[in-house]
Amino acid sequence: MFGMFGGFGLGGGTFDSNYRAYPVSFIDKNDAEHADKVFLPPSALDRLASLHIEYPMLFKVENRKTGRSTHCGVLEFIADEGHVYLPYWMMQNLAMEEGEIVNLRSASLPKGTYVKLQPHTTDFLDISNPKAVLETTLRNFSCLTVGDQITINYNNRQYFIDIVEAKPQPAISVIETDCEVDFAPPLDYVEPTRQEPAPAPVAEPTPESTSEPEPAEPSFVPFRGSGMRLDGKAGSSSCASSPPSTSAASGSRPAGGAAPGKASSSNGATPASASAAPKQKAGKVVFAGGNRLAAKQAAAKEQKAPAPPKEPAKEEAAKFSAFQGKARTLKG
Repeated sequence: MFGMFGGFGLGGGTFDSNYRAYPVSFIDKNDAEHADKVFLPPSALDRLASLHIEYPMLFKVENRKTGRSTHCGVLEFIADEGHVYLPYWMMQNLAMEEGEIVNLRSASLPKGTYVKLQPHTTDFLDISNPKAVLETTLRNFSCLTVGDQITINYNNRQYFIDIVEAKPQPAISVIETDCEVDFAPPLDYVEPTRQEPAPAPVAEPTPESTSEPEPAEPSFVPFRGSGMRLDGKAGSSSCASSPPSTSAASGSRPAGGAAPGKASSSNGATPASASAAPKQKAGKVVFAGGNRLAAKQAAAKEQKAPAPPKEPAKEEAAKFSAFQGKARTLKG
């Protein structure tokens, strides 16, 4: 019947034949829709055996009217003579209608090492493990061709996948091979727009931050206290501001052997004796033995002049005890 289309052709070991194409649903083989295998007539098996075609048997399927082609395997040889039954998705890739003529030619394809797939929608990415689903689906395939669109059924949904790249050739065999699978962004994927970060708001000064800082607490400063003398009397707070004093000299025994009673006190000293005595800085212990002549003259004048009546001694409020204060360190 199909001798006019070339029949089985004599290609010297190459199978080349034309058939009328119909979907697999015509022979109630709906499970074949999820694979890439076709149904050929029994006469095709006899011809393939005589040509010693190597297994697995792979074919190039071409619609010579549109120039589109793909590759497939064979599942069974149960078709009517002159007919070939293909998965419907394969007929769509070839842009064929039911009953149109299709050419099948035996082919030898290398084992694939890499394939890149592109889903049509982002819904495929919502699958918990898309690679596991794809691996299960590709077990039913014998070869892949760049430009084909395959269908994956999962959870009662259909996902369309495009073959965009394959290595080492545009058409590869995926039977018993370790093939690396990569995914391209889905066709409806939209790159998210990058939003510029909003500028940080400038903090307004609060009333607490504008108030004046609190004064620091006074810390200990060494050598700033009031002075005390060893004889129990209070000294001046500043050596530079206090007038010279000769009280220490009156309370000390003269170095020249003068009697203690003849030494003039700070309260009973005359202006002459005060001016004759050398001036010393307050707050230091001064001995009167430095000027014996002035001390003798002052004692002679005191004997001649009548002694003023002595005022009753006032009780001292509190006597100073040396080395009885609190300890202080230079660090404060």
